[in-house]
Amino acid sequence: MKKLFFIALMILGITAHAQQENVEINWMTMNEALAAQTEAPKNIIMDAYTVWCGPCKMLDKNTFGHPQVAQFINENYYPVKFNAEGDQEINYKNKAFSNPQYDPELKARRNSPHEFARALKITGYPSIVFFDEQGELIAPLTGYRSPEQIEIFLKIFAKDEYKNLTSEKAWKEYNENFKPTFTK
Repeated sequence: MKKLFFIALMILGITAHAQQENVEINWMTMNEALAAQTEAPKNIIMDAYTVWCGPCKMLDKNTFGHPQVAQFINENYYPVKFNAEGDQEINYKNKAFSNPQYDPELKARRNSPHEFARALKITGYPSIVFFDEQGELIAPLTGYRSPEQIEIFLKIFAKDEYKNLTSEKAWKEYNENFKPTFTK
């Protein structure tokens, strides 16, 4: 009987671990996220990537593929996947953004920057862009981040704690006192 109980516990543990390992981010478009905000306000996190960008692929695999990162993003944000050189039209703040110089023959290589990427002043890829519950831009974060490196930003923007950090000293203190919880 003890063996059977032990085996059942092992199976439950393996199943729970496997379910956590299979957590994926529920990506949507910017238009879908903005529409969702009108029904249930929540901050937006945008992964601005390009198809040719190696660090963008690493961010997808290593960071956004991390089960704790994916779970936190799904619970606290509307996650947006945005090809910053793609041809998708985005309606933001009563303006339509597109990519008029987009070349379909270059869809797997470098292409023209999207007007929305320019409007957000994205200067490199990948860029993780945070928006508040009203769709207002909070901040872009340029470059690859590991799960450990991105955790502080995910949490500070999800809980609007950034609003209390009005000086470099306040940020330094927050950073020094931050206790990461994402495991490797």
